[in-house]
Amino acid sequence: MPLSWNEIRDRALAFSKEWADESSEDAEAKSFWDAFFNVFGITRRRVASFETPVKKGDGKGGFIDLLWRGTLLVEHKSRGKDLDRAEHQAFEYFSGLKERDLPRFVVVSDFARMRLYDLEEDKEHEFPLKDLHKQIRRFGFIAGYQTRSFGQEDPVNVQAAEKLGKLHDQLKASGYEGHALEVFLVRLLFCVFAEDTAIFEQRQFTDWIEQRTADDGSDLGPLLAQLFQVLDTPHEKRHKNLDESLAAFKYVNGKLFAEQLPLTSFDSAMRNTLLECGALNWSRISPAIFGSLFQSIMDEEARRELGAHYTNETNILKALRPLFLDALHEEFERIRYNPKALPAFHKKLATTRIFDPACGCGNFLVIAYRELRLLELELLRTIEHLRQTQHLDFDLSSLVQVDVDQLYGIEIEEFPSQIAQVALWLTDHQMNLRVSETFGNYFARLPLKKAPNILNKNALSLDWMNVIAPADCSYIVGNPPFAGKQ
Repeated sequence: MPLSWNEIRDRALAFSKEWADESSEDAEAKSFWDAFFNVFGITRRRVASFETPVKKGDGKGGFIDLLWRGTLLVEHKSRGKDLDRAEHQAFEYFSGLKERDLPRFVVVSDFARMRLYDLEEDKEHEFPLKDLHKQIRRFGFIAGYQTRSFGQEDPVNVQAAEKLGKLHDQLKASGYEGHALEVFLVRLLFCVFAEDTAIFEQRQFTDWIEQRTADDGSDLGPLLAQLFQVLDTPHEKRHKNLDESLAAFKYVNGKLFAEQLPLTSFDSAMRNTLLECGALNWSRISPAIFGSLFQSIMDEEARRELGAHYTNETNILKALRPLFLDALHEEFERIRYNPKALPAFHKKLATTRIFDPACGCGNFLVIAYRELRLLELELLRTIEHLRQTQHLDFDLSSLVQVDVDQLYGIEIEEFPSQIAQVALWLTDHQMNLRVSETFGNYFARLPLKKAPNILNKNALSLDWMNVIAPADCSYIVGNPPFAGKQ
């Protein structure tokens, strides 16, 4: 379980005091970085290696001081050394790394100072070590508190769909297809997302593949089947002599891993593609549009124009805001500072039920759920502010009341209906991370206890009252499929 921000900040302050007088690069750098990762409750050995050999751009060999593949590269110098030179040396190593191992973040340090580069945001931050506790949120990627900004189309969504599309084609070419292939890909999607968003440990799934399976992929299929079985088994019911790397995975539940699938057969190229999928930063994936992108990988013709035929977040909000979101926000502003009215409004959010009778991959339901959670978060911030300033007695132990079982959908195709359910779980976890950031304590719903009400049926022949009673349905939303005037 990730540490709270308050715990991390306290550890960072103690760490900077402990290392205030250190100066020798050779003697203590490794201990320094071990202790640095411990600030975030992470064992350095779990994610990063010291002295990784690499060939530099000039053809000469070198050693990276610390490398967390795909995430972080560190170049460390003794106190007072030139950080600009350390920076140049750090970036020289990039040419010798595999594409999937290129880091997003680079840190250079001389014990007394730290300089952090975020290569995706193209931002640089430098500060003295003594101020680490003030800058600690910039290192949220270590603690697992990385969240994306909503409403922006991120190219990583297309990159992720392309990688999974490649794996889909490789599996299909090997003879693995149909229902089994669809369920198998949904499970892989959950696993790579989970290790980037603190559901699993950082890189837990990718490292397990890299370290525990053969390079030629020959044993990967049976081992994945074993992993899926472990994920579907409570800890107390697992075999006592289970391999420790498998036993470390959390119990997921939610029936996502319940069905026993035919074994897959991997080769080295397919294993490499799966590792490339794991190298992407899945915390930046938008479940709102990724479902449609993911569905398009199943259709070779649609994939030629990947990303061109989904309803994006902006357009979905144009439909949802006038339907009900604007009214909810206006009501909240009217009662924001009325303590007696806040619990009733919170109950209203938690009993709002939304139904999409042609939900596809769940785009409309995902955005609707996310917006309800964001409004609930504003409500909780207000309650906490009133509690502190006016000494009011609110029960914050049951912070989050809005949940995925408030969403209902019908989808005629099986694969999109599965994607819709998983996309809502992923959105739920992204919002739980926001709650964690806001209130300083890690909050997650695992094992999964509630599920979206998504039925794999034909909405034109199914009585909708069998899905949700009219009296319980707050709003019907969606973008039904059509073809011209037909």
